[in-house]
Amino acid sequence: MQKQGLVDVQTIDKSLLVELKYSTTDNFVGKDVYGCITKCFMQKEPAEMLAKANRILKEKKPGYCLLIYDGGRPNAIQKVLWNTLSQYLPKEREKYVADPVQGSIHNFGSAVDLTVADAKGKALDMGTKFDFFGELAYPVKEEYFLKTGRLTKLQIRNRKLLREVMKQAGFMPIDYEWWHFNALAREKAKQRYKIIN
Repeated sequence: MQKQGLVDVQTIDKSLLVELKYSTTDNFVGKDVYGCITKCFMQKEPAEMLAKANRILKEKKPGYCLLIYDGGRPNAIQKVLWNTLSQYLPKEREKYVADPVQGSIHNFGSAVDLTVADAKGKALDMGTKFDFFGELAYPVKEEYFLKTGRLTKLQIRNRKLLREVMKQAGFMPIDYEWWHFNALAREKAKQRYKIIN
């Protein structure tokens, strides 16, 4: 990753917490698919935006910190994730994992999956786990799930805090995953950066 120009985000901000879920068995694949990749690598500009988001969070909530689950991702891993979700038709599958033929914004080092951690480093309650495939994870459905009692005010407040700090730093949220943020649109990322092999 470093040879391809990406940076370890903790060299930009050492207070960022990193727990790469695909380097563990705590993911939807059920196994470690990253192997030797245990640090979060991103393009320099998105990594600096992430550090900015972390500073904004600390100003709002002293002691809180961003906890990163995934950043730059090799396209070979994208294929593994895509193929694991074969129970979904491609159109449905693309809500959760980008088609490796197109490439995910993760594959260009310009997307990040993350949450907010408290002063003890514990992830805040967001109402679902990371990589939960279903409408309960959709930011666009939060008000509905609050009314129906499937999400609490606290869970939505935690999600809004994450979105707020990420948006203030220049990231864009998506409709289907509360944890995923893009530093750039896919076409811009493709123009600016090479895909990670």
